[in-house]
Amino acid sequence: MRTKIICGYIYILLASSAATAADISPDTVSLAEVLVTAPVKSNPELLPLDVTHILSTEIEQSGESSLLPILVNKVPGLFVTERGFAGYGVSGGSAGDVNIRGVGQGNKVLFMVDGQPQWAGVFGHALSDTYVANGVERIEVVKGPASLLYGSNAMGGSVNIITRRHYKDGVSGRARAMFGSFSTQKFAFSSGYKKNKVSASLSGQLDRSNGNRKGSEFWLANEFMQLQYIPTDNWSTGVTVDMTQSHANNPGTLQNPLENMWTDISRGTGGVYVKNKFNKADGGLQAYISWGRHNVDDGNKPGDTPRDYIFHSTDYNWGMTMFETLYLWENNNLSAGVDFQRWGGKVWNTDKVNPSVKKSKSDHNMSEIAGYLMMQQGFIRNILNVNAGVRLQHGSTYGNVWVPQAGLIFRPYGDAQIKASFSKGFRSPNIKELYLYAPANPELKPEYMLNYELSYRQHFIGGRLLAGAALFFIDGDNMIQTVRIDGRPKNVNTGSFINKGFELEAAYRFSPTLSVNANYSYLHTNANTLYSPKNKLNAEVVWTPKQFSFSLEETSIWSMYNGNPDNATTSYTLVNLRGAYTLSGHIPVTLSIKLDNIIDSQYQIIYGYPMPGTTIMGGVEFRF
Repeated sequence: MRTKIICGYIYILLASSAATAADISPDTVSLAEVLVTAPVKSNPELLPLDVTHILSTEIEQSGESSLLPILVNKVPGLFVTERGFAGYGVSGGSAGDVNIRGVGQGNKVLFMVDGQPQWAGVFGHALSDTYVANGVERIEVVKGPASLLYGSNAMGGSVNIITRRHYKDGVSGRARAMFGSFSTQKFAFSSGYKKNKVSASLSGQLDRSNGNRKGSEFWLANEFMQLQYIPTDNWSTGVTVDMTQSHANNPGTLQNPLENMWTDISRGTGGVYVKNKFNKADGGLQAYISWGRHNVDDGNKPGDTPRDYIFHSTDYNWGMTMFETLYLWENNNLSAGVDFQRWGGKVWNTDKVNPSVKKSKSDHNMSEIAGYLMMQQGFIRNILNVNAGVRLQHGSTYGNVWVPQAGLIFRPYGDAQIKASFSKGFRSPNIKELYLYAPANPELKPEYMLNYELSYRQHFIGGRLLAGAALFFIDGDNMIQTVRIDGRPKNVNTGSFINKGFELEAAYRFSPTLSVNANYSYLHTNANTLYSPKNKLNAEVVWTPKQFSFSLEETSIWSMYNGNPDNATTSYTLVNLRGAYTLSGHIPVTLSIKLDNIIDSQYQIIYGYPMPGTTIMGGVEFRF
């Protein structure tokens, strides 16, 4: 029966087909960095950092409702853990850990939405289920330390999710519904309005799934609102609000199954900004706040008595940043900024029978303030650009940290570009590591790493071929680890690591309708770091004949530690097929289908959590 269903879907695919052909440019074959931009705090063209830019067409073509699988496919050296078909969850057994070049566990990669930091104030981890694809215009990924601009938690890199703006007067929008394996349903809606100087965006998303294992049910709802006012050519201001609610069940591992293990989370973030842009200066002021509430039942082993309590936590993270770039003379700019951030929260347990009874209460907060300065100067008609900067950050628990960065960009001919950089990244200890549970140690100091990088990128054959390569060497020290001292566990700054490797990227456009792209990353580390593949390969073929669109995508992972107690590594290959057919008219309609893991690979990213075999999703989208 299953084979007949798959064959039926493939027949529909061949008769109809993949992604949104109306929106995919014939030239969308570029590497993710063809359009290189960087965080708004600096001039994007002169940064010596390795920045990957994922466009809205790539996001829409993927058919994903979460951004994290897209990052894995499009960004060499980046990997994300998964535990099943739907939902990442929080607490024990959760997934969604993001690492770049083997650096990431423990909140070492900073996620932002429109420049606003996104992480849980108490536990410090990223909030993977909240990073949805609906309403996203592009994603900017910095591989390597972004601490000069963003401070703590950007030690291994940063991911800035840029939400969609509306640039043309009038109303526009889209609505999508998808249905597929494991009774999965996905609904999304986004709309925008612009008139003269005022624009607004509104979007919502609802995902539901039974998951690929009994006891892995999941649902998520997300709502986003944005209002922007541009009174003059030199000034703009806006407000954003983003809310997410989710529920995820966790069946535990195959070796240690669980019953009644679930998490409920409710997250929100809001921000207000004012930006300026003049001939000799541009910058802005941004204030933000994020908050959350988590409720967790840690479950019980089958046959055991359920736990008699529910775990709760609330947290907040608020701050503001001021930044300005001055263009002092030809080919020069000077960027400066001040950041302030305060975060914290409460944790407690409540009795299931009498919820008014609270136990194990804890309440903590921390704050940081920082200033940074960075200068960029071009020489020899901008053939050579030199960049140098420094950040001084003061934390309420650890004191001062200096963060230097230096680099250059050399353009010897044509669009050939060589980048070389040195940068420092750091991560301050979170509240859990400092104050909660038995290993807590309030004397912890920040982790840090030094990053050395060299990259090359160039177009060939009239711009139809784009190739790039990067080499990196990372020296990490002061890592926070839990060790036993006098028979008791304690968090201490004792760990270190050395990561080194290289990354390759290429894209070729055979014709306006046919293109291929691929990226490969190699990582060598002296530590058995979890969820950091030694080899990672992604390749994709995109074909967009007229109203059709097809994409065939392959991902291969070799030699990755996934928590196997025998310390063995895992390897696997996935092949995904996506297609769409767009019916033109007053309201364009796109019929789409996606088949993931069509070779039915049996694999586990996190040891004990089997991933699904072949899965199917089909849908329809209306645009207006």
